Amino acid sequence: MAANNHTSVETFQLGPFVVPRIWTGLWQLSSSAWGSPSVSQIRQGMKRHVERGYTSFADHYGSAEIIFGQFKGSLSDASCVIGATKWCVFKNISPTREVVEAAVRERLDRMQTRRIDLLQFHWQMYENKGYLTALQELEQLRHEGLIAAIGLCNFDSIRTDEICTQLGPGVVVSNQVQFSLIDTRPLHGMSDVCMRHQLKLLTYGTLCGGFLSDQWFHQPEPDAYTAHLTPSQRKARYLDMIKAWGNWKLFQKLLALLRVIGDRHGGLSIANIATRWVLDHEFVGAVIIGARLGLSEHSDDNLKVFGWSLTDDDREEIESVLSLSKGRKIITTIGDCGAEYR
Repeated sequence: MAANNHTSVETFQLGPFVVPRIWTGLWQLSSSAWGSPSVSQIRQGMKRHVERGYTSFADHYGSAEIIFGQFKGSLSDASCVIGATKWCVFKNISPTREVVEAAVRERLDRMQTRRIDLLQFHWQMYENKGYLTALQELEQLRHEGLIAAIGLCNFDSIRTDEICTQLGPGVVVSNQVQFSLIDTRPLHGMSDVCMRHQLKLLTYGTLCGGFLSDQWFHQPEPDAYTAHLTPSQRKARYLDMIKAWGNWKLFQKLLALLRVIGDRHGGLSIANIATRWVLDHEFVGAVIIGARLGLSEHSDDNLKVFGWSLTDDDREEIESVLSLSKGRKIITTIGDCGAEYR
């Protein structure tokens, strides 16, 4: 189906919510290296996103929880605006009721709310099975009304399957993991887990920190310390992923093909095509795209992702380039989803 002028935001069911298939990532609020807009500018940026149908926001970095909570609290009708935050456990802890509830109430206080819309849970050390106990406690707090929905963050396929099997259907609604044309690890196990347990992925890194865009077409390979790189690119996470996938020459070949496909669909951007490729997978609920609210936003361009799908020919041509890469081997060299953080 070719692209058209239809710009209605696509939605899907996530727990008790109907949410858009593009979420706004707030990780740029973690550091002034992204720029320093005022809180007022950030709130105005949030307002613009909501007006365009981007009603879901994600991530807890820096002051993100506080600013989002203030923004949502200022709305006359905030029922459609959803905020996802995280509880990340990096240390070896005993997740008692008191520990888990304290973590949840800290989130509630920062977001100035009585209920967390989506609490995404990350557990660093798999050898400590306490993640199952922690999730059972979170489920109890959900029943008590402190949490509306529970998600995972950077859990691998084995642990995600284990959690969903032990906790039962509907307890966990999502898993946030990296997924893109470059990082296709969710296709090797995670997709089956999602379909088996009716779980949806919330994906990040879909544009590889902005590398999958027209801005990098016909550009030389950057150095990780080049001044004009964004913080995500500069810390080499996405640049390293491209190098693990193949090389810069092959990456440019992929960008060239995406540019051709974009033109075929009426002049869509490379980012549009890369995003649509991810969204066309049934197990993907939404992609999370970062925005430097108040400084650099792409909400209008992102709307062009909706209302169409890639054709079989598009997908076959993309696969012809991906088959030349080492993308299918990344899961063996880096590990399954989330392994890059462990």
